[in-house]
Amino acid sequence: MSVARSRFVAIILFATALLVTPAAAAAGYPNPGRVTGDVGVHDPSVVKRPDGSYLVAHTGDNIALKTSADRTAFRNAGSVFPNGAPWTTTYTKGSRSLWAPDISYHNGQYYLYYAASTFGSNRSAIFLATSPSGGSDTWTNRGLVVESRTSDNFNAIDPNLTVDEQGRWWLDFGSFWSGIKLIQLNPATGLRQGTGMTAIAGRGGGAIEAPFIVKHGQYYYQYVSFDLCCRGASSTYRVMVGRSTSVTGPYTDRAGVAMTSGGGTEILAGHGSVHGPGHEAVLADTDGDLLFYHYYADNGASLLGVNRLTYDSAGWPHVA
Repeated sequence: MSVARSRFVAIILFATALLVTPAAAAAGYPNPGRVTGDVGVHDPSVVKRPDGSYLVAHTGDNIALKTSADRTAFRNAGSVFPNGAPWTTTYTKGSRSLWAPDISYHNGQYYLYYAASTFGSNRSAIFLATSPSGGSDTWTNRGLVVESRTSDNFNAIDPNLTVDEQGRWWLDFGSFWSGIKLIQLNPATGLRQGTGMTAIAGRGGGAIEAPFIVKHGQYYYQYVSFDLCCRGASSTYRVMVGRSTSVTGPYTDRAGVAMTSGGGTEILAGHGSVHGPGHEAVLADTDGDLLFYHYYADNGASLLGVNRLTYDSAGWPHVA
C-alpha cells in the first residue's frame, strides 16, 4: 500500500471513530438477565442470607423488601418499618418514602443504612437499623449516622457500607452538590466515628450519586451513577467506575482521571428499551460478581436489573 493511500485510510478510520457516539457504544451493552415475579424496584441493594437465599431492600414506603430463593424469581416481603418511621419526618416532610437503603450482613445480624429527604433538597439524613432476621417488622432503628443541612455543600443520601481489609467500617454517600463523601464508622455500633469527612468523587456540582465501594483483587472499586434518574424512560442514568488501592482513595478511572475531577469509566448506559440504568450494587456471589441496579422500561416502570460482572486482563469490570 502506498504512503499516500495509507494516510488516506488512516484519515478515514479516524473520522469514522469520531462518528461513534455514546449512544452507539451503549447499544453494545447486554440486556438485563432474566428475573421474574415482583421485580418493580428503585435503588436496589441486596444481601445473600446464611441459608443461601437473597434479600433485596429498595426505595419505597417505609423501605420495601423482596426475597428470592434462586436470584431469578422475586416476591414481595413487606417493609422494614410497617408501622412507620416518625423519626424521619423532619427530613421527609411527612412522606413515608425512605430512600436508597444499603443492606448487608455482619456479626450475625443485618445492617440497613437508609436515607430520609425530599427531592432536590440537601436537608437530608442517613439512619441505621439492624435486625436479627432481615424480615419485615423485625428492625430496630439505631439512630442518626450523618445529616446535611441546606447550609452544607453535600447531601446525606445514598449510603453504602464498606468494610476494608483491616476490618475498619466506612460509609460512602452523596448526591450532586460537592459529590461523594466517605466517613468512618464505629464497628461496635455502626454509627459515625469522629468528625472526619473525605471527598472521593465529584463532578463540580454536577449529577453524580449512588456510590458503592467493593474490593476485588488488589483494588477497591468505586461505582457511581452519573446523570439523571427518576424521569422514567427519559432518565439518563449510567453506571461509572473508578478504582484505588486504598479505600479512602484517590480513585481514578481507566484513563487515569481522578474521580474527584469528574473521572469515571462507563460500564453500563441506556440502550434499546433499557433506559437510565443505575443506582448499582455489587454482590460477590459464589459464582462470581453480580451487578444489581434499576432501569426504566419504555412505559416508565422502574425494574430490577441483574448482570454478571467480568474483569479484563487489566482488572477493569465489564457488564456481561
